[in-house]
Amino acid sequence: MGEEPTWAELLLVFAVAGVIPIVIGGAVIFSLVGLTMWVTAPLRRRRRNTSDGV
Repeated sequence: MGEEPTWAELLLVFAVAGVIPIVIGGAVIFSLVGLTMWVTAPLRRRRRNTSDGV
């Protein structure tokens, strides 16, 4: 079979395996926040215009 991985290789594999979910989760959260801001922008704009007219 093959030789066993060194400590550096194991640490690299664990680091990559730990970073992938963080990057994907961060992208999902960033996208959801951005979409929420984009969808609610007309509501905030409308609310601000009605409060300025009072």
